[in-house]
Amino acid sequence: MITRRHLIRSIGGLSALGVSTAAYGVGVEPVLRLRVTRYHPTPRQWPTDFPLKIAVIADIHACDPWMSLERIEAIVDRTNALNADLIVLLGDYVAGIRQVTRIIPSSEWAKVLAGLKAPLGVHAVMGNHDYWDDKTVQRMGRGPTVAHRALEAAGIPVYENDAVRLTKDGRSFWLAGLGDQLAYYPAQRYRRVQRFGADDLAGTLAKVTDNAPIILLAHEPHIAPRVPTRVALQLSGHTHGGQVRLLGWSPAVPMQHGLRLAYGHLRLKCDVIISGGLGCSIMPVRVGVPPEIVEVTLGRGALAA
Repeated sequence: MITRRHLIRSIGGLSALGVSTAAYGVGVEPVLRLRVTRYHPTPRQWPTDFPLKIAVIADIHACDPWMSLERIEAIVDRTNALNADLIVLLGDYVAGIRQVTRIIPSSEWAKVLAGLKAPLGVHAVMGNHDYWDDKTVQRMGRGPTVAHRALEAAGIPVYENDAVRLTKDGRSFWLAGLGDQLAYYPAQRYRRVQRFGADDLAGTLAKVTDNAPIILLAHEPHIAPRVPTRVALQLSGHTHGGQVRLLGWSPAVPMQHGLRLAYGHLRLKCDVIISGGLGCSIMPVRVGVPPEIVEVTLGRGALAA
């Protein structure tokens, strides 16, 4: 998890580069840049002759002025232009910073995200900020969150420890969505908390009823060392690539389980892709990790097409 201390330390490391770097990190990279980052993993569990293109949107953090409705509309248009087979949303739709001019209500950003279109649909999971922002859920110890309800009202299904079987050209695969791993961290203010997470990896995978390959959506990447070889691909966000990334190093993302699960493509028991996301958390700054939409292409047949 990115902490304020780690992020401030990494930003402080840029001070020698001068005020221009700070201005770029606040006013240019997080607001004006948007890229598409493409991956072509070859998971052992995915058939090489089964082409599938996935568009990934993570960590929107809707708020003015950093992530306006107009900017989300542009992200929707850019994502639709990829002509992906399916689109997945990896959580943290609500604002993650206090330095805002307006908190955008969930009903407004969800209405914009309803413009996403793909043949196999748009599918979502929740992120930690979606849980943390909902004080009622924190007090009660159960969901669904305001963000969850807004997405489903907009026609986008949300998966919390659930799985759905999808089919393309007569070939099937499973899309499994994990509950958030830090969902009830702030609930300590209101009550005793035995477990912070709403995730149930074993229960989620138990809903898979055949041998078709599995794609797992998990907002935080840190579940990755526990994900079994039965899963072909894990897609995650949450880290924002550290928001400050220096020569491939994200100092704001600490080591966990002997791994720095910060950004990019890793191969553990399954392939793991961690998006750098779109918005900002804690501070409205990005350096070295521009906002991105991720495009994942599976199957060698897709590369030849």
